[in-house]
Amino acid sequence: MRAMREHGVAAPALVAVLSTVAVVAAGLYFVLSGGPAEEPTTPSAPAPTTVATPTPSPTAEATPTKRKPRVRRGNVYVEVYNNSGISGLAARTATTVRGAGWQVVGEDNWYGTITESTVYYPPRLKAAGRLLARDLGITRVRPAVDPMKLDRLTVILTSDFA
Repeated sequence: MRAMREHGVAAPALVAVLSTVAVVAAGLYFVLSGGPAEEPTTPSAPAPTTVATPTPSPTAEATPTKRKPRVRRGNVYVEVYNNSGISGLAARTATTVRGAGWQVVGEDNWYGTITESTVYYPPRLKAAGRLLARDLGITRVRPAVDPMKLDRLTVILTSDFA
């Protein structure tokens, strides 16, 4: 063994020193760089990020949303007409309409040709006309026509309603 040392005494010591320096340098690089280097990857879509939206405080004024005006049945005039030839149909239906909370201001016979039971409404009472039609189970709802009054809903009943 002595012969090996004479010829290569510096080599093992130098290798040991260089190895130690390399390990220490790698350790320092690892610590200072924040971890292992990332391996190259294939490109992919970026991960979605979540952005927190601020919640308005209770004192902040909310922007008004456009809501349909609420129909108050008791504030809407309704006239009920019979166009069926069935005696008393307008009077019975007027009682039902009153019971649902509407303000019935007239009932009578309608003269003319109406194809099916219809609720007619003036432009400002369109939502009320649809609600009254739902209350009565009438599917046909139309804008008011002459000679109908434009401050109320007009219900014209045909034999399909009876």
